[in-house]
Amino acid sequence: MLDLFKKTFFMGMGVLSLTKEKAEKLVEELVEKGEVGTEEAKQFAKEMVERGEQEKAVLKETVKNELIKIKREIGLITKEEFTTLEQRIEQLEAKLMERQEGI
Repeated sequence: MLDLFKKTFFMGMGVLSLTKEKAEKLVEELVEKGEVGTEEAKQFAKEMVERGEQEKAVLKETVKNELIKIKREIGLITKEEFTTLEQRIEQLEAKLMERQEGI
């Protein structure tokens, strides 16, 4: 019974939005209804939270990689690259000013 519920739960609800509190509340309801035992319920809640954390990490990495890809495709630069360019411009302006003063 619990395995069927787990499969249905993970597929239907999506573990990304599951907090520890939500998992515990859901498990408490299952215990109250007599559908699972207390130890089974604790293990299930733990598994739900762990799986949620794993899914969040995977999603975060996927989003990060996609943002990097988009940045490259549209030609955006990072703040660090911008700062480096600013410094180079300031150096070139200083050299230009020195040359102009020397004339």
